[in-house]
Amino acid sequence: MDIRNFCIIAHIDHGKSTLADRMIEKTGTLQKREMKEQLLDTMDLERERGITIKLQPVRMEFNNTQLNLIDTPGHTDFRYEVSRSLAACEGAILLVDASQGIQAQTLAVLYMAMENDLKIIPVLNKIDLPAADPERVSDEVVKLLGCDRDDILRISAKNGEGVEDVLQAVIDRVPTPAFHDNPEVPRALIFDAIMDTYRGAVAYVRVMEGSIKKGQKIHLVGTQMDFEALDVGFFSPAYISDDELKEGEIGYIVTGGKDVAHVRTGDTITSKLGVDALPGYKEVQPMVYAGLYPSEADGYPQLRESLEKLTMNDAALSSEPERNAALGNGFRCGFLGLLHMDIIQERLEREFDCDLIITAPSVRYEVQLSVKSPAEIVRSSLIKEDEPDTAIISNPADFPDPAYIEEVREPWVKLEVVCRSEDIGAVLKLVTDRRGVHQSMEYLDEERVVIHFEVPLQGIVLDFFDKLKSSTAGYASMSYEPIAYRAGDLVKLQILLLGEPADALSTIVHRSESNTVGSVVCKKLKEVIPKAQYVIPIQAAIGAKVVARETLSAFRKDVTAGLYGGDISRKQKQLKKQKKGKKRLKQMGKVTLTQDAFLSVLKRD
Repeated sequence: MDIRNFCIIAHIDHGKSTLADRMIEKTGTLQKREMKEQLLDTMDLERERGITIKLQPVRMEFNNTQLNLIDTPGHTDFRYEVSRSLAACEGAILLVDASQGIQAQTLAVLYMAMENDLKIIPVLNKIDLPAADPERVSDEVVKLLGCDRDDILRISAKNGEGVEDVLQAVIDRVPTPAFHDNPEVPRALIFDAIMDTYRGAVAYVRVMEGSIKKGQKIHLVGTQMDFEALDVGFFSPAYISDDELKEGEIGYIVTGGKDVAHVRTGDTITSKLGVDALPGYKEVQPMVYAGLYPSEADGYPQLRESLEKLTMNDAALSSEPERNAALGNGFRCGFLGLLHMDIIQERLEREFDCDLIITAPSVRYEVQLSVKSPAEIVRSSLIKEDEPDTAIISNPADFPDPAYIEEVREPWVKLEVVCRSEDIGAVLKLVTDRRGVHQSMEYLDEERVVIHFEVPLQGIVLDFFDKLKSSTAGYASMSYEPIAYRAGDLVKLQILLLGEPADALSTIVHRSESNTVGSVVCKKLKEVIPKAQYVIPIQAAIGAKVVARETLSAFRKDVTAGLYGGDISRKQKQLKKQKKGKKRLKQMGKVTLTQDAFLSVLKRD
């Protein structure tokens, strides 16, 4: 039987999962009674939010051809899921919403598909909508791909119109997998791995050469682990056991491994030692870091256990223990972006019943030190392996003394924004305010434009997407990918309460933004810190230089209220005594940063 391996790529909410549902229906893979909306989105969170988070494969049959489809996420944060799917396929359906046209993520995933030499099938979806403008969007697609207008298929995934044409186009246009004559040993590429509660680590694979049989001894080239293929099979979309996975097929292998880290994505499965690995993937590097803390101290063991389980099923999540003066013991976690962080937080709260506090997200900085033994300055776990004089820091509390710093480097990203031509000014201002550099601009048509920027990741990680949507009436879309680390004038902004640094509130900022950020934090703290018997200065400082200050006044107690008449010296004596007492209190006094005060600062605008 002929085989075709393909995936569906598109911007968020352009109808990937709905098209996959209709394909499963039209090919008779499942009965009508077994169907439900967003069938391949198995997580409750995916179904509620209407987004795909994890890639999901399924095998179908149509006109005597085996079709292996991988449904992919559309959000920038889960781009690594898309890149892995592309390496397992020969073709991709590029789905474009006929009313919205080409968006930022459409471009991002298209470039990735082209890099993998995939055959692109352009499809316009949602042609039944009143706002659909297939002629205009077709012009955009022709301009982008350089294809003929006749090559573009028009469908409505919701009501099934034109779906059979898409299936036939996959058979006609997508090339069959390359076959090898009598390969000595099988080789399969792991494009995803999950931890099954009962079966252990399960590898999702694309067999590149040979075949892998049930019960066969298998060897993983990258991790040098040996397992037995306890079960092999394909997705329909549930696991369907089979005797073997043949060359060119997509399926699963149950390894029985106790740790998903042993069955790494991008690794090669083979049957004996000394076999060359297939080209894999770059290891996923977290982009955004935040602290996760239990709201009650006794919730720490539960949080630790929950994070261990989540990390097993999500290779992109990283965590290490840390302590915060205000919040106690917790974990420093690395995420791919804010949506990924939001999803992990919600999963911890719902699936594992954790009550969480999450700190303000920050990015990872590279700090080049001027000393020969940096372990004296920073913890040895922070030192970069290949550069012993460089520390990698994501927690501002670990930032070393400026006297030992040669250079600080921060991550920069390539940002693409698709917007209306009337919004160009607003977008340029928004990005340049965040230290972004405008690179180029190109028009998709008379009304819509793609603007390319280079911008520090820290500038777009917090509230950039919300601000972009509000300044463009919701029309703009964005996509970004990391470029490199670049040197910048970055400093640690400390908050001083009564002259003592509050480490929990320190942040790493660009020197040009230190005054603004310092003012916001000081004003917030003035509102939430309770008054004392003495004046409390709240300062934001870089080293010894104070860049912003607020003063919290003392309680005013009228100590002369009980004096009736008499000489003025009696009043002065009482006031002098009060002044002395306040001075002594201030010397002994200490401002305790409450959890409420800490959280209110995190929510700063």
